[in-house]
Amino acid sequence: MSSEMLIVTNGTKESFSAVEQGAWLAATLGMRVTLLGINEKLDPAAIDSVHPLEEVFERAVGVFNAQRVTYQLEVRNGSAEKIVPQEARKNDTLVVLGPLGRPPFQRLVAGRSIRHFIEEIEQPLLYVPEAKMPVKRILISVGGLGYDVNAEHIAMQISMKAKAEIVLLHVVPPIDLNYPTAEAISRNWQNLVETDTPIGRSLRQSLDIARTSGVTASVKVRQGNVIEEILAETQAGNYDLLCMGSSYSVHSLRQMYSANVTAEIMERMHHPVMTARFRNEEGSWKK
Repeated sequence: MSSEMLIVTNGTKESFSAVEQGAWLAATLGMRVTLLGINEKLDPAAIDSVHPLEEVFERAVGVFNAQRVTYQLEVRNGSAEKIVPQEARKNDTLVVLGPLGRPPFQRLVAGRSIRHFIEEIEQPLLYVPEAKMPVKRILISVGGLGYDVNAEHIAMQISMKAKAEIVLLHVVPPIDLNYPTAEAISRNWQNLVETDTPIGRSLRQSLDIARTSGVTASVKVRQGNVIEEILAETQAGNYDLLCMGSSYSVHSLRQMYSANVTAEIMERMHHPVMTARFRNEEGSWKK
């Protein structure tokens, strides 16, 4: 994973959770931080007044110094939805952002910003509605389609540094296609990790990697609607961080007709959520 972190704020109080969580994670993983302030409201008449970014930067510097994090401060003028993807593309970086405090009417008309960021940002993205520190329990959503490989890798690194427990979650959805592998998974979902199915083999491999790395890991399997079951497990399990892959990891018509699970989860979760696209052998991110 990159040693660079890009934390985003537009000066709203809602966005400061990203600063707190990002500073903790940067200290844990030894990352350098760029705090990017987005000046979205250019008002020449207010030139002599204190800008909201100034207050956030002052608070953030205190947090960074307390965590002993190396940091730099930058400001850009314009829309966060346009600027953040542009800045993220400049480096192989981890992007950390929180809610941007959009008015309800703007969210109704334009939609939630997080969906735009998931689509446009190719780098790993940590969304922080509320900060939860320290991270002691990590839930990794394992879908079985290969989307989650990089997200799982990042979660393992966090776990090793933070001494956090990992739970690998797979949700078995209702069968909509009649083929042997799906039927085998559906029949044996309660002992899925012991089956000779692709997801069973993947879960065993992940457990072996975690335990070899000294990480406490276990498997949790649920059956039902994927989004609802992930949310239910997150609430029931007292987790501090959820890590997921992204449907944008591969070229697929699946994006056109199925729910974007990651976006749906991020819109409804109050816990930090990390998402990362699959990265191929050449080192590029799949779109």
